Amino acid sequence: MPVKVLEEWLNMCGGCECSVLDIGEALLDLLPQLEFVHMPVLMDHKYYGQTGEGKKLELPQADLGIISGGVRTEEHKEVAKEVRNKCKTVIAYGSCACFGGVPALANMYTKDEVFNKVYKTTRSTVPGGPPTINITPWTDRVYAVDEVIKVDVMIPGCAPSPDLFADAVTALLTGKPFKLEEKAVCEDCPLKREKKAIAAIKRPLEPPSSKERCLLEQGYLCLGPATRTGCGGHEKVPRCIAGMFPCRGCMGPLKFGGNQMVDMMGALATIGLDVKLILDRLATFNRFVGGHNVLRPRRV
Repeated sequence: MPVKVLEEWLNMCGGCECSVLDIGEALLDLLPQLEFVHMPVLMDHKYYGQTGEGKKLELPQADLGIISGGVRTEEHKEVAKEVRNKCKTVIAYGSCACFGGVPALANMYTKDEVFNKVYKTTRSTVPGGPPTINITPWTDRVYAVDEVIKVDVMIPGCAPSPDLFADAVTALLTGKPFKLEEKAVCEDCPLKREKKAIAAIKRPLEPPSSKERCLLEQGYLCLGPATRTGCGGHEKVPRCIAGMFPCRGCMGPLKFGGNQMVDMMGALATIGLDVKLILDRLATFNRFVGGHNVLRPRRV
């Protein structure tokens, strides 16, 4: 009998769902063992019944629940709790679900500050007030999913490696444990480190002078020393590094609950870089991990 799967997307962009399709041929082996009973990106399954006849938000029973995206609204919170109630196992899928993701950069500001920026002071926007009709209220900040419900498996990444998703689902189907490695991107990086100091930071789109030497030591702000490896999937080589682009930190800290910013500050100290040269350090080093109260409104 196929395993019933329920998938939901909350405060996110849709890239995580694309990564599932990117599994490729391995997906053909998985699909016969799975029955998707709810997945908004693929099927028209309503919260309150197909014709709106329901009185409360309900989702079908499932063996496996997958949530992508963090929690930004009261509706997101209600949906996450319903997934937990209806599913035996829940996976937080992607950086937004695991840590709050890029949307959690908004946690550096109050709701009023965000609304004022978006609806009143942005140069490309006709000034006005935020919509109020049939709009679910915002939560006080962006939450990672595990701050709202119990999560059984976390698969970070923006978007996660398709291999990680396939491995996690295969492990669940066979009753085997699934665990991410707790080591840095640098340990899977094929570029050579010469332990030389740098004095300045280059723009990331500026082509590197060497395709063999560590990008950080070439002056590019690479968060590899403070970021969990695994984004390369079975290929091992981190995806950004494979494209000769510095790691941006989407896999989060080396361990869940770790502090990516502290780890990165320590790594930069070893190459003699003055961290004051890095603009907006708080957001730069916590770009994907602003949930769990890592980022808070700034006080002047």
